[in-house]
Amino acid sequence: MCKLFINADSELWGSRTHSLRIDGMVTSVRMENAFWQVLSELAGRDGMNLPQMITRLYHESIDAGHDLGNFTSFLRVCALRYLELQLSGDVPRDTRVPIASLDADRILAGKRGKSATPKVVSKASH
Repeated sequence: MCKLFINADSELWGSRTHSLRIDGMVTSVRMENAFWQVLSELAGRDGMNLPQMITRLYHESIDAGHDLGNFTSFLRVCALRYLELQLSGDVPRDTRVPIASLDADRILAGKRGKSATPKVVSKASH
């Protein structure tokens, strides 16, 4: 099992810092390259560059009343959520389909009641 992960391109877990300006304030975000790749794909789906999308996520989250004390963690979860929604079929894998064209309310309604944390099933030793 581990070979699938440890033999991956080590560049994926290398980290990079992006500096961007949100509401006139310069902020720096440091994450692993794998997260930047996913967020860049997500931004491109709606015709945005990475700083534009990050700024939009920030504003929409604040407007929704979220405390973004750990903004980097929020962005990592956004990347993982995007991948999870693709795997579940709620977001098409075709990157030509903009995220903004999807019915977010319908997708979220389908997710309600389902656990946000995957259940771990272990094999009992006999």
